[in-house]
Amino acid sequence: MPKTAIATPDPDDSGDDGATNRKASPKLRDGVMKRGKTWSYVIRVSDPETGVSKPKWVGGFATEDEAKAARDEARVKARRGEYIDRNRVTVGEYLAEWIETHSVEIKPKTLHMYRYLIEHYIVPRLGEMRLQAVRPATLTKFYRELSATGGRKGKGLSPRTVEYVHAVLRRAFRDAVEVEEILASNPVERAKRPRKNPTEPGAVWTPAQLRVFLTEVASRHRLHAFFHVAAYTGARRGELLHLRWSDVDLDAAEVRIAGSASFIEGERIEGTTKSGRSRVVSIDADTVAVLKAHRERQAEDRETLGDAWRGGGDHVFTTGWGEPVHPDTVSSLMSTMVNRYNNPPRGEAKPAEPLPRVRLHDLRHIHATTLLLSGVPVHVVAARLGHGDPAITLRVYAHVIDEQMASAADTFAQALRDAL
Repeated sequence: MPKTAIATPDPDDSGDDGATNRKASPKLRDGVMKRGKTWSYVIRVSDPETGVSKPKWVGGFATEDEAKAARDEARVKARRGEYIDRNRVTVGEYLAEWIETHSVEIKPKTLHMYRYLIEHYIVPRLGEMRLQAVRPATLTKFYRELSATGGRKGKGLSPRTVEYVHAVLRRAFRDAVEVEEILASNPVERAKRPRKNPTEPGAVWTPAQLRVFLTEVASRHRLHAFFHVAAYTGARRGELLHLRWSDVDLDAAEVRIAGSASFIEGERIEGTTKSGRSRVVSIDADTVAVLKAHRERQAEDRETLGDAWRGGGDHVFTTGWGEPVHPDTVSSLMSTMVNRYNNPPRGEAKPAEPLPRVRLHDLRHIHATTLLLSGVPVHVVAARLGHGDPAITLRVYAHVIDEQMASAADTFAQALRDAL
C-alpha cells in the first residue's frame, strides 16, 4: 500500500465562514482519518540521529480497521525503535541495485550465477512486487512454482537450483534488513522450501578401477598428469587449472592451491579458491615423479615450438601450444577416454571389466572416500579438500562415516583381543 503524505487537519475547523453547503474537513480520531476513499494513520517517530520526534503519515488503506491495525503495529515498532518507513521500491529495483553494490565483493563466477538466477527466475515472477510486501507465504508459493514449472518449456527446476535461488534471496533480503534498513525482518528465513533428499556423491570408482584409468587410459594422453594430480590431491578442476609451477615444490613434495580458474561468457577468469583461502597439499613420491616427467615434456614442447609457444603464465597444465587449458576440455576429455576404453575401435579387444561412467569431479570424491575409509581423520581430509569446516566434509560424506561407525564396535573389540 502506498505511503501518502497529507496535511494535518485542524480539529476545530468545521468549514469556511459558516458555509453549510460545503463538505466538512475529515476528522482525525486517535491517529486515524479518512481521506477521500481511503484511510490513513499518523504516528510520531523519533529521528535516530537527532532524537527529534516527527509525525509520520501512511495512507492507502481500504478500511478504517486496516488503518487502525497498521497504526497499532507501527506504534509498537516505533516504541522499540524498529519503525521503518514505507516505500514503493520493488523487488526488481532493489535486486538490480543490490547486485551492483555487492559485485565488488562477490567472486566473478558466483556473481555471474547470481545475475542469471535473478534475471531468469526471480524478476519474472517477483520483480514488480513491492519489496516490503513480500511475505514468507509469498516465497513459499514462489518456490513451489519454480519446482513445478520454473524451468525451460515449463519443466520444474531441480531442488538444487531452487536452493540457489533461495540463497540469493536470503542474502539480498538480509542486507535489506541489516544494511539498507528498509525491512524490519527477513521473510526469506521463514519461507518453506520444497523438501529435498540429502545429496551424496554418486557411485565412484574403486581404487582398482582408478588405477586402471590412470595406468591404461589416461597415461596415453599428454594431460595424463592432470588426471593423476586430480585423483591424488582431491583438488577441484579450477584449482588445478590455476596451478603454477611456482606453487609446486617437488623437493618438499607439496603443492600450494592458491586460486581457481573458470570461464565466464567466453572469458577466462582467475580468482581465489572457493573458500577464499590457499592451502598446501602434500603429494606422494609417485605424484612427484609424474609432475617431474610432465615438466620435462612441457619444456620439450616449449623448445620445439620456440617463438610459437603461447605460454606466459607459468601454468602447470597447458595446451600443446602453451595456453592455459579450458575447464571444459578436461571434463569432456575424461568422458571421451573412458568411452573409448569401454568401446575400442574395431579390431581391438574390449576390456574384461568396463569402467563405470563417472565425472571428472568424481576423482575428488574418490580421493576423499578412500582416505576416510582408510581411517584418515575427517579434519585432515577436510584440509586437503579445502573445506572451510570439517562439518562440510561430514555432511557430504555422511555415508562413508556411517560405514566406519558400523565397524567401530568390531574395531574396538579386536584392539582389546590384540592386547591380550
